[in-house]
Amino acid sequence: MAQETMSFQAEVKQLLHLMIHSLYSNKEIFLRELISNASDAADKLRFEGIENSGLYENDADLRIRISYDKAARTVTIDDNGIGMSRDEAISHLGTIARSGTKEFFSKLSGDQQKDAALIGQFGVGFYSGFIVADKITVETRRAGLPASEGVRWESAGEGDFVVEQIERAQRGSSITLHLRPEEDEFLSTHKLKSIIQKYSDHVALPILMKKEEWDAEKSEMVTKDEDETVNQASALWTRPKSDITDEQYKQFYQHLSHDHDDPLTWTHNRVEGRSEYTQLLYVPKHAPFDMWNRDHKGGLKLYVKRVFIMDDAEQLVPVYLRFVKGVVDSADLPLNVSREILQESRDVKAIREGVTKRVLSMLEEVASSSAEATDDAEKAKYDTFWKEFGQVFKEGIGEDYGNRERIAKLVRFASTHTDSSEQTVALADYVSRMKPEQTKIYYVTADTWQAAKNSPHLEVFRKKGVEVLLLTDRVDEWMLSFLNEFDGKPLQSVARGDLDLGALNDEEKQAQEKVGEELKPLVESMKVALEGKAKDVRLTFRLTDSPTCLVADDGDMSGYLQRMLKQAGQAAPQMQPILEVNPEHPLVKKLHADDANFSDWCHLLFDQAMLAEGGSLEDPASFVKRTNALLLAR
Repeated sequence: MAQETMSFQAEVKQLLHLMIHSLYSNKEIFLRELISNASDAADKLRFEGIENSGLYENDADLRIRISYDKAARTVTIDDNGIGMSRDEAISHLGTIARSGTKEFFSKLSGDQQKDAALIGQFGVGFYSGFIVADKITVETRRAGLPASEGVRWESAGEGDFVVEQIERAQRGSSITLHLRPEEDEFLSTHKLKSIIQKYSDHVALPILMKKEEWDAEKSEMVTKDEDETVNQASALWTRPKSDITDEQYKQFYQHLSHDHDDPLTWTHNRVEGRSEYTQLLYVPKHAPFDMWNRDHKGGLKLYVKRVFIMDDAEQLVPVYLRFVKGVVDSADLPLNVSREILQESRDVKAIREGVTKRVLSMLEEVASSSAEATDDAEKAKYDTFWKEFGQVFKEGIGEDYGNRERIAKLVRFASTHTDSSEQTVALADYVSRMKPEQTKIYYVTADTWQAAKNSPHLEVFRKKGVEVLLLTDRVDEWMLSFLNEFDGKPLQSVARGDLDLGALNDEEKQAQEKVGEELKPLVESMKVALEGKAKDVRLTFRLTDSPTCLVADDGDMSGYLQRMLKQAGQAAPQMQPILEVNPEHPLVKKLHADDANFSDWCHLLFDQAMLAEGGSLEDPASFVKRTNALLLAR
């Protein structure tokens, strides 16, 4: 078939420009990314070879070969993995999956280290070759296709690429980088070896290069016609923990996750018993760009007896731990396991439970060591985890009933005690500071920390020195529907139901009853004025500075949750709030039922209370008109 010239997808052109002009100070990543792709190609061949051993074509020794040619000024990365057909070469090398392109470009920061780390995460590592090359040639053949259906793909990294059919006996792919004039440093065995050992030492395939030896007669290193393996070439998780350094664990994490940063923490162990498997699990330092996407790829790499089965095996880890990276290698699952079989398997259920318990134990250790640490970096470790993954982790309260108590101990909140928006307060911390006569854990929900902190509902708690948790994450209301108590103490919203502070309030109850009788006619008149707007009007002593506040009746949905559902485009039941009135406030004392403006005052106080809790008014124009009229009347 003749050569065919085709244009890159628009996003690829933008990406190529970035690679060539923005990442030149972090050039080494090209080799890391191309070796990682070659390793993935071998994994895919192993997986497809389970059903069709003929794909190996009598060559089952998988490897990656790195070579260079000083005269031609090329570096070549060659693998005997799955390879590509013509259509696959056009698809994989000429386009980027559109689902990720917008997020990729929005995440670019201008920081070359950070941007380089994004490349692998978004599956665009192939294009990093253009950092050092002004032309890339790919020769490839998909396993199982005849030699006549080889493909050559070539591009100078500008607007288009050329594809042609070639004769290729070897399956797999050979990527040749034609180096830019200033990139001679990569035409060196020492340089290439050092990059491989730095970034790719724990790729499970052997990475081969021609051996070099010192020639005394020539007084230089000469290349021998003999291969040597330049990486460890063994599955890291199969080795004893005592043989693995922290640096090796970190390097493996970077290879596994395409994350340029070190992991926050990790755990590695072998499980024996009902199910036999090895797990190596990592918690990253940073949340992935698409953690909140509905189709986010989460889960772990699954191996069976060291044979790669699949990426993103989400059945091995619960959704609320979807940020965990790592490997599970099972001794019990069949090699031809599918995602459907995974959903039904008892062995997988046991692995999932084991992974969950191991991750929770790991987080408990981090939380404990952070609390006791004197070193600032160690102290901040759990706070780092919580800032990145706290909102997702809270989902576990509702999703994982069996581990709910353990999860609750690991959850963190902002609180009036710290007077900071940072979520650093554990429920156990709160309980340890409770007043002797206090029986409940109090909280308030709001859209922002400022709104929660300044909520009128907190006034009586400040007066009595009672701590209140300030909840502002969107997941909080949902989470609290599953978390009713902690350590035997019920959780109580300060904005729900009739506030009863129990023994904290005994002295004031008699005075309240007396005032209640005196103002009963006023309250009844307010109920009439606000009919259809307020479910009820009642006096309250939870306020000290504000004239009114809104509360939800017991069993009703809070105003905050109603607003959240509306923002998400979901139908929210229209529930009227209860208006609570502070009888000690000067505005309330001036209210008279026979005043000509009485109805306007009632509506104004209701609207003020709605705004104070972060709500929005149904009719802002009427609110402004009413306010102006009352100001003029005064």
